[in-house]
Amino acid sequence: MAKKIKAQIKLYVPAAQANPAPPVGPALGQHGVNIMQFCKQFNDQTKGKDGLILPVVISVFEDRTFTFIIKSPPSSILIKRAANLAKASGTAGKEIIGSISSKQIEEIVKQKAKDINTTDMKRAHKIVAGTARSMGIVVKD
Repeated sequence: MAKKIKAQIKLYVPAAQANPAPPVGPALGQHGVNIMQFCKQFNDQTKGKDGLILPVVISVFEDRTFTFIIKSPPSSILIKRAANLAKASGTAGKEIIGSISSKQIEEIVKQKAKDINTTDMKRAHKIVAGTARSMGIVVKD
């Protein structure tokens, strides 16, 4: 018989840097989850992805055990990394702060393939390019 899920927690955690401090500790502590066990497992699975902020979905069961799924990083973080920028434009429609190539967008689409909202690669390319435009970054062919 399958375990009954008590709660699902969605967090953004820096890769290989999970610790009991907020946001991880309070979110897991209120459901009675072993925080250090989660931190250790998460850090082991995300080694080598340093500098990325990863979404994680944690399923907490009634017996206080848990499982978690690590998703791909948000498109905006991958775009900023590809364009070598620290942050996006505050006025995206008026101010252009950088550019990335269409090839770099293809690489981002490949990275996000399992988590993106479509199976069509052309549409996925448009989704990521739209995110770049909304950040004040021009896509060059």
